[in-house]
Amino acid sequence: MQRNRLRTAVMLCAAAALAAAAVPTSASARPAAPARAVAVDCFSNSQVRPGDFLIACGDGNNRLITLRWTYWGPTSAVGSGLDAVNDCQPYCAVGKFHTYPVKVRLDRPQSWQKHPELQHFTRLQLVYTDSTPAQTHRVVTYKLWD
Repeated sequence: MQRNRLRTAVMLCAAAALAAAAVPTSASARPAAPARAVAVDCFSNSQVRPGDFLIACGDGNNRLITLRWTYWGPTSAVGSGLDAVNDCQPYCAVGKFHTYPVKVRLDRPQSWQKHPELQHFTRLQLVYTDSTPAQTHRVVTYKLWD
């Protein structure tokens, strides 16, 4: 009987030692996953891989739609979609929206004022892959808000 108790005690100690070795002693023992940067929209909401993104916050006459992201990482994001632009003819209230295929790149992450623990992209670059809106270059770069 004494022998069985001793054997059980040894087995329990061995199991506890194995379990302790398998579990890190603190959160700092685990490698940190790289933080993803966010896109901040016109309403100061953070977004990751948004399906649409308003560029013209004041009047809503320019918006990225049907966005599909091929990469979203800590330093950049790459995707494609359509740029929906109001032609404002004869004036914006009665103008028509036209869509233009674009490649999209977000980059230059910085600490976000609203949530300093988050990085947010500060630059948006569009490359028009077909036609462009009137008086617009094939490559357009926007500084994004904080």
